[in-house]
Amino acid sequence: MSPGRLEAFSDGVIAIAITLLSLEIRLPDDDALTSGLLSIWPSYVGFVLSFLLIGQVWLNHHAIFQKIRYVDQWVLVCNLLLLLDVAFLPFATTVLTRALKTGEDARLGAVFYGMVMVVGGLFFNGLWRAAIRNRRCLRPEVPDDVVRAMTRRFAMGPLLYAIAAAVSVISAWLSVATYLLLIVLYTVESSWRRNAGEGDGEDREPRLPADGERTSE
Repeated sequence: MSPGRLEAFSDGVIAIAITLLSLEIRLPDDDALTSGLLSIWPSYVGFVLSFLLIGQVWLNHHAIFQKIRYVDQWVLVCNLLLLLDVAFLPFATTVLTRALKTGEDARLGAVFYGMVMVVGGLFFNGLWRAAIRNRRCLRPEVPDDVVRAMTRRFAMGPLLYAIAAAVSVISAWLSVATYLLLIVLYTVESSWRRNAGEGDGEDREPRLPADGERTSE
């Protein structure tokens, strides 16, 4: 299977998961509009958190498939496992926001959400490991130092998310804030690497020949 076909399928699943996030935001039936909008503010927090998380997954997923030229069975399986976690995120978001809104089992809700993030990080690492286990699956122009840099960065994700989940022992809201901070930092760091032409960024723009240079036919 070509990487483009698998990436297109994955993009569809990710787009549906993001759409489902907004469908989980519901106004109370017995409240006035203003009070109803204000009362569901934990749902807004959960929506933004999960939207950014799924967006980060999509960016890193795209970065991986920019490096792949061939998809084997292991990549297919690991990609499906990652999509399984992404598709489960709307439910995990509902669990988190309801727990935060009611105040009951708020810490448990934060831990549950964090464990979904940890599992997703493990599946993401599995996808990357499956892609690099056979060097022939990667594009020949991808240097080894880029592969090592991406491997180190992806490996940090599950560990950091597990630490953020453990923070819920102190406070559920502190744990949520840590989740959000990690997602933002990862996204900013990924963008910086792409702009600098390092790490897991997009393919670099081809150099245009200067005046007087010959170009191949």
